[in-house]
Amino acid sequence: MTNASPHPPSASGTFQGKIGTTYEESTPWWPEQPAPPEDTPNVVVIVLDDVGFSDLGCFGSDIETPAMDALATGGLRYTNFHTTTLCSPTRASLLTGRNHHSVGMRMLSNFDTGFPSGRGRVTQAAAMLPEVLRDNGFNTMAVGKWHLAPMEQTTASGPYTQWPLSRGFERYYGFLEAETDSFYPELFYDNHAVAPPKTPEEGYHLSEDLVDRAIEFVTDQTSVTPEKPFFMYMAFGAAHAPHQAPQEYLEKYRGRFDHGWDVERETRHARQIERGILPPGTELAPRNPGVEPFDELSDDEQKLSVRLQEAYAAMLDHTDHHIGRFMEFLERIGQLENTITILLSDNGASQEGGQKGSLNPTAFQNGLSEDFDEMLARIDEIGTTRAHANYPWGWAQAGNTPFKRYKQNTHEGGVRCPLIVNWPRGLSRTDENRQQFHHVSDIMPTLFELLDLQAPEVYHGIPQMPIHGTSMAYTLDAPTAPTRKEAQYFEMFGHRAIWHDGWKAVSFHQRGSSFDDDQWELYHHDTDFSECNDLAETQPEQLQKMVARFWVEAGKYDVLPLDDNGFALRAKIPRPGSPRRRTTFTYYPGMAHLPGAAVPPVMNRAHRITAFVDRAAASDEGVLVSLGNISSGYVLYVKDNRLVYEYNFLGTRYTVTSQDELPLGPAELTFDFIKTGDVRGVGRLYVSGMPAGKTDLPQVLPHFFGWQGLDVGRDTLSPSSPSYDGEFAFAGKLDRVVFDVAPDEEGTEPFERVD
Repeated sequence: MTNASPHPPSASGTFQGKIGTTYEESTPWWPEQPAPPEDTPNVVVIVLDDVGFSDLGCFGSDIETPAMDALATGGLRYTNFHTTTLCSPTRASLLTGRNHHSVGMRMLSNFDTGFPSGRGRVTQAAAMLPEVLRDNGFNTMAVGKWHLAPMEQTTASGPYTQWPLSRGFERYYGFLEAETDSFYPELFYDNHAVAPPKTPEEGYHLSEDLVDRAIEFVTDQTSVTPEKPFFMYMAFGAAHAPHQAPQEYLEKYRGRFDHGWDVERETRHARQIERGILPPGTELAPRNPGVEPFDELSDDEQKLSVRLQEAYAAMLDHTDHHIGRFMEFLERIGQLENTITILLSDNGASQEGGQKGSLNPTAFQNGLSEDFDEMLARIDEIGTTRAHANYPWGWAQAGNTPFKRYKQNTHEGGVRCPLIVNWPRGLSRTDENRQQFHHVSDIMPTLFELLDLQAPEVYHGIPQMPIHGTSMAYTLDAPTAPTRKEAQYFEMFGHRAIWHDGWKAVSFHQRGSSFDDDQWELYHHDTDFSECNDLAETQPEQLQKMVARFWVEAGKYDVLPLDDNGFALRAKIPRPGSPRRRTTFTYYPGMAHLPGAAVPPVMNRAHRITAFVDRAAASDEGVLVSLGNISSGYVLYVKDNRLVYEYNFLGTRYTVTSQDELPLGPAELTFDFIKTGDVRGVGRLYVSGMPAGKTDLPQVLPHFFGWQGLDVGRDTLSPSSPSYDGEFAFAGKLDRVVFDVAPDEEGTEPFERVD
């Protein structure tokens, strides 16, 4: 037989065996599979949301967090750890080891600012931690909040390039948005939307569901390939608003905060000093602007604010219980001893509940105030399926004890967060505090050092930017070693700060004002842990040096241009390729739930919704299209043989019902909205082109309907209307639903009709 022709390289690389004419004349060869050393530890990263520096029991709170406290007792507490001051940027920095502007995540993944620092997606030039671990033999899994994909790209049509499974995770279960209802979450399993496995009436809550799925993923992996380490990224919705928890947890905290936020801050502050969380002599920062003395509130104001704090505490306690359940599971399967667990919050406690607190986050998102008396009347709904609660500024500052300001700001209240590191097999010292200055970008290089890995210089053919973070591994056995971090900038919405060599300069920016008018403050952190003594006037040369260093870091890490535009403006500018850039949208029954970032932009715009139906009987009723939840939205449906449109304006409902019963057979059922002024108009119903009903809509939302999206032919998740039960799926034949939307807020054509 003749010799075989030369064999080209295989897809897995150059073949190193021998290929002859027959098997007997050939030598097989198999490429070596990536396999980490036998004792390589597992990695679990737990991310809490909007949890303040003092909110864990082990950081000074009396909120019951025994599972997280146990991780701290068996591990290390980092008391000088910093994040960015918003959720998407922190996650981008955590998972890439780089600064958030550099990788394209200036603020939220919901928006693209048009500049490299604000694309709302993580550049491929910054390989993510799960990508590197997967390629080095780890199984990689994630549950919970993602919020790193452009939100218009989280529909069933993708693209999926920034979804978890495209950025290194092999399994995913959770939600893709900034927030979600814990009783009715918008869930995704791998690359598709799914419904929650049970209802709130059956005991459903998101935190429990996420841990159930995490246990399932690890069980699958360790049962089949126990020799492989795993990476579990567990990003809870807690304790981001809405604050929701099972009733027994809500009841547990009744009366626990009646003393108010001033006493709470003082108690936590004293406890932090006693436990070494704060250096002796650390001052308690004064109340933030707008935070009133608790004793000066009216009885009703105190009552409402306390109930809102109870819901927050209940949610955090409930989440802790399920973290403990996951740790118990790891111990039961023999994996806990050799698992590195890192637990952190993504930023400081949130100011987004406003001065009085909130039962409706859509109000905050639209810059609208809520009626206090209405909130008070709904006090027993706080924490339940019937409210989307957030606490007031006073309790947020208590969460950030002893610091100033909040999430979104670059003072310590926004960027100083709890961090716990636990590794039973790997830590020689435990139940200790570490006070070295570090940043969320330092976690990835720390893990690389502990796992003996190198960041790739080229990944999938793309040259990689250098790692910006500094490994914290040296701190594990060196409690008093000086920090190896040289400098760290902070920036969000024009708020700026720079830390260097124990000093910090920080500036609070008033949106819409000139950046040149911002006043820089100067603090010596080594002696002023809580930023109480501004040295800007007494040490102007040091301040000038620090501000100059900020501009150096800003240029180095792509912080420019400074941008103080808020969410509302960004929401009006859909990124290129967004499905929201059209003016006509056609949806068919059976389509997947459509996330809120991709729905037709009908907010404060003239628009028309037409459902093409065929009804064989008067009992063929149900939802034609619905958007939103208990906080806001709209729904068009058929009930009692009439066409109905409901508009939910922050809980106030405007309804128009057709005067006559609907005909059977094919019909076009239409609602249109004509603007009669800014944020108001008229809503009209038509049946096959004939006028059928009309009502004034004296107020409509200017910018957002909230985070929950759109359904065709049914109403899933948190109900859009109390006028029916469950999904209320349309029982007739629904061919399609068509939206026609004016190109901007000023347009009316082609929506005028002759009545």
